[in-house]
Parts: sequence; C-alpha cells; structure tokens
Amino acid sequence: MFDYLKDPQAIYRASFAAIEAEADLTAIPPAMRPVAKRVIHACGMTNITNDLCWSADAVGAGMAALETGAPVICDVHMVAAGIMTTRLSADSMVLTAIEQADAEEMAARDSTTKSAGGISALAGRLSGAVVVIGNAPTALFRLLELAAEPAMRPALVLGFSVGFIGAAESKAALIRNTHDLPFIALKGRRGGSAMAAAALNALIVPEPGL
Repeated sequence: MFDYLKDPQAIYRASFAAIEAEADLTAIPPAMRPVAKRVIHACGMTNITNDLCWSADAVGAGMAALETGAPVICDVHMVAAGIMTTRLSADSMVLTAIEQADAEEMAARDSTTKSAGGISALAGRLSGAVVVIGNAPTALFRLLELAAEPAMRPALVLGFSVGFIGAAESKAALIRNTHDLPFIALKGRRGGSAMAAAALNALIVPEPGL
C-alpha cells in the first residue's frame, strides 16, 4: 500500500498552495493570476509564466462573454474535453472545429488541415465567441485570417498551439494582431490542450476548486 493524498479537494488545495509558494507571480496582474496558476497546474512548470502573454482587456473580455452565454470554440476535442462545462452558462455551447460536418470539405477547398477547415466552417459563429486553440497552429492562423473581417472577430482568443512547425509563429501572430483581438497566449513551442483548457477554466471558475 502507498501513503498518498486521496481527497480531491485536499489535492487541489495542496497543489495551488505549492504553486503560490514556488511560482513567482509578482509580474502577473491580479486579474491574470488565476489563469497563470491554472496553466502552471496543468503542466507542472512554474516557469511557464515567463512565456505567458496577454492583452490588457483579455480577462475581462473573456469573462464578460462567457457570462452572457457566448459560444466556446475549440480547435480539437482534447481541448473541449478539459473544459468545466458544468460551470458554463446554460446558454454557452462548446463547439469543436475538427468535428464540424464540413470541416474536411473546407480543408480540401483551402488545401489546409481539418482543424483549420473546421474554423472556416464555424466562421459564422466566431463573432463574440471565446476561441480556444490548444493544438493546431493552422487553426490559429486561419482564425486570424478570418478576423480581418470585423463580423468574424471573437471576444477572446486563447492561443496555446503546440509543436515544432508553426506553433511559435501562430502565437506570435496572435500577440501582434492588428485587429484589436483580446488574447491570452503562450509564446514559443510549448502549449497543448491541457493548458488551453486550464486557461479557459480560470475564466469560468477564477478560484481553484472542483
């Protein structure tokens, strides 16, 4: 038998107490700290905050959109699976780009990935949405292309695309976007579905807990 902590609430409390003790959050504005802590919790790296970027209005814009029932658009199912859907507004729908019926058709039309095709398929739902990219750089690039049209601009974009090809570049493009898109992004190659979902969950439930 092993001696380990089993109570879920106790595990959460101990985890976030460790984050508070070990991570340097002094440079993180108070409104962003729940996001930073949840992202750290999702990856186990206290130095991840060195690469975390955000626009000044990001947290407020995202929370306001979610409170009014804005849709949450994810690039892949792994992001959607990590979202605390039971804590979302009853009016909020979680939509997954890659699962859209015409995602493959759109991808073939544009000679791109299915996730990017799914973003194109959801173009009519982007306005005022909260978009969470946790996997595909192509999906984030496509979103930024569509956002050139004011009617397709989300309320907030969470950019956590991951990998060696296009991930750092897609997030850099989001950070320097000229469309005034509120954003939270992780610079560089690191990212992933768990961190993307964690960032969104911090907007849904700012205080850690189950």
